[in-house]
Amino acid sequence: MKSRESLIRLKRFQADEKRRQVNQIQTMVAEFERMARDLEDQINVEQERAGIRDTSHFAYPTFAKAAMQRRDNLRASAQDLESQLTAAQEGLDLALDELKKVELMAVRDQDRERGTTAAAGQRPHAPDLAARRATRAAAAERRSW
Repeated sequence: MKSRESLIRLKRFQADEKRRQVNQIQTMVAEFERMARDLEDQINVEQERAGIRDTSHFAYPTFAKAAMQRRDNLRASAQDLESQLTAAQEGLDLALDELKKVELMAVRDQDRERGTTAAAGQRPHAPDLAARRATRAAAAERRSW
């Protein structure tokens, strides 16, 4: 039983780590998109100030050109992160599936143990019941995500 509990803790840690990674990538994508919108606003303000919208015009503001390049780089980075996010989400789904399997095996083992103690005319230990309830509650919580 001790090794099963260790395995459950390991799988929970791995799932939590994957969840943190997904959240971090989502945050980065949102931040890049916000920064790109801010740069777009700055470009529009600069174009209005200069009165020139044609990027090939000799007097087009250099700040606007540089801001466009930064905006385009941020958008490209956000697209790259989207593919990483997809991969990270798949990893999270896999980690949650593995955790669920291990927790179900633990519940099955506890049920089997309880059957053995009931057959012997003994009542299961209270800590075993509490652990089983906690495992089932944690599994139910994960399914609700």
